Amino acid sequence: MDTQQHMEDRLWDYIDGMAGEEEKSFIDQLIGSNLEWKTKYKELLDVHQLMQTSLELDEPSLRFRQNVMEEIAKYQIAPATKSYINKNIVRGIGAFFIVMVIGFFVSGFAQVNWSDSSSSTMIPIDFNKVDWSKFFNNTYMNIFMMVNIVLGLMLLDMYLGKKKKELENKTQL
Repeated sequence: MDTQQHMEDRLWDYIDGMAGEEEKSFIDQLIGSNLEWKTKYKELLDVHQLMQTSLELDEPSLRFRQNVMEEIAKYQIAPATKSYINKNIVRGIGAFFIVMVIGFFVSGFAQVNWSDSSSSTMIPIDFNKVDWSKFFNNTYMNIFMMVNIVLGLMLLDMYLGKKKKELENKTQL
């Protein structure tokens, strides 16, 4: 197969006029003396002549580009992410975390001993008497606090990024 391909490549170079003078004379001798080379040469020469005479390249119409663009314009382009993200779901997730934070504070205030109001300060809670170990030694509470802190920082980053883009857009106008 490799020698067959090599023979075809050399014959195509010969037919196309790409072979050198020595190569042309060598292939002339092979075509004259070798039956396999002669039949392959006639076969490739017929293909070459067929390509030269009967094949015409179809040119696209003058409006081809415009027709293609009109067809593409018929289809709707995918909307930006803001339009297909359901804002109610985002609000629901935000409400869930707000309720959890409120629950966290209610749980903390429930542990305060409100009956001891011997202090004369405006705030009736003595934070030195609150048992913070019950409040912060719970593993689930610590995980919850860390998740809320990360989400809060992400929200702050998105808000500041949005403000920065708005400021950049105003300066470009």
